Amino acid sequence: RWQKIFMIPLWSKMAVFWNKMFLTIIVLLIVLFLDAIREVRKYSAVHVNEKAANVNANAFDHIQMKLFRSQRNLYISGFSLFLWLVLRRTVTLLTQLAKGMASHAALETQVNDATEAARKYMAENERLQEALSEKEGSKKKESAEATDEKLKKEIEHLKAELQKTSDALKKASNEVTVVKKQSEGLKREYDHLMKGYEWLQ
Repeated sequence: RWQKIFMIPLWSKMAVFWNKMFLTIIVLLIVLFLDAIREVRKYSAVHVNEKAANVNANAFDHIQMKLFRSQRNLYISGFSLFLWLVLRRTVTLLTQLAKGMASHAALETQVNDATEAARKYMAENERLQEALSEKEGSKKKESAEATDEKLKKEIEHLKAELQKTSDALKKASNEVTVVKKQSEGLKREYDHLMKGYEWLQ
């Protein structure tokens, strides 16, 4: 009910001017309080002087009336200033409490939803584990045979690749020996040609 009342758009419009109104009222109350203190001091000093001077009763009563009014203004302004500050503090505390209660309620709903979802997921997980355990018992043999066949095929494939690489290595070593022999023959011919060149010179 209070949330519905405070959600009226009139309060949001007034909230813009609320701080300014609060500050102006505080300044006004402080000015009135200081003025009341000044009046009390003035009329209390005059009251003492008039009492000492023993003037006529009408003037003395008039001064007492002024002193009473200034004291009354002092008490009213001081008490209203105090109550205004207390009211401001209580309003801020109530708004903070309302926000905290709203966030607490939202968090409670989120926690409840999360716990329900976790329970559902745990139940589904248990069902899936039971189903998997039942299926694994029947499929273990088939999977073992299939893995054995795959491993055998991979071994045969690796053996064939190893044979190919060994054949290629033999061919490469034969080619290296042929190249070495050719280089030795070329070296011999080069030496023979150098000797013939020297003999011609």
